[in-house]
Amino acid sequence: MYHSITFGDKNTWDDWHIVPSSRPVFNPPSLKRKLLDIPGADGSIDLSESLTGYPVYENREGSLEFIVMNGYKEWYQAYSDIMDYLHGRTMRAILEDDREYFYEGLFTINEWKSSKDRSRIIIDYNLGPYKWLTHASLDDWEWDTFNFYTGIIPTNKFKNISVTDSYEAHTFEKGLFGRAPVCPSFIVSTVSGNGMYIRFINNKLGIDITKLVQNGTTQIPEFLFLGDTVTIYFKCVSGTGTVSINFRQGRL
Repeated sequence: MYHSITFGDKNTWDDWHIVPSSRPVFNPPSLKRKLLDIPGADGSIDLSESLTGYPVYENREGSLEFIVMNGYKEWYQAYSDIMDYLHGRTMRAILEDDREYFYEGLFTINEWKSSKDRSRIIIDYNLGPYKWLTHASLDDWEWDTFNFYTGIIPTNKFKNISVTDSYEAHTFEKGLFGRAPVCPSFIVSTVSGNGMYIRFINNKLGIDITKLVQNGTTQIPEFLFLGDTVTIYFKCVSGTGTVSINFRQGRL
């Protein structure tokens, strides 16, 4: 294993013949912390989660060093190929060691180092704090990358849920929607065309909101998957229908 990284559709070994000088890991994101000092009192008040109810993070920032292997192409050709494709571009990156997830953000070339035996290239990154599953909740499953020990197949839970004109509850555990806060899309189809009521309950965030959603795809900013469980009630205004819930699972 070369511990390669796929940037967009280019693989560091297959396309550029560069290998990381150490196992590639993207640095963890720093916690966004807000402390309020109280004059004349001990300590301070932590307001970090006061607006959201959950921790939020800065971007992941750092550098990766790669060794340019000899015998494939001239150094200046390799340098320009990588610069042309990567420098200053926003794209996804997938670690060969962790192929189920992608990171997304900005990549830049920091430095090219030449020595007697080999050249090295430094790639800087500025990425979002979470990594995301390569497949969304409604995507067909890719068995080549599926982890049979830890993987979860959410399609059966979220696709074409039958809905009648009576409220029915559906409870989703955190293993189905992940660690990152996610606002899902609801794909509604009702026979009558009069739409569907969706009641979304997230006790961790204090959310209990009901919305009338028309046929088609709708995303409601107040509806967030986060915490241990989320309960959603569905009811057609009249007749029957189906609803699918589309989102991408993320984690740190």
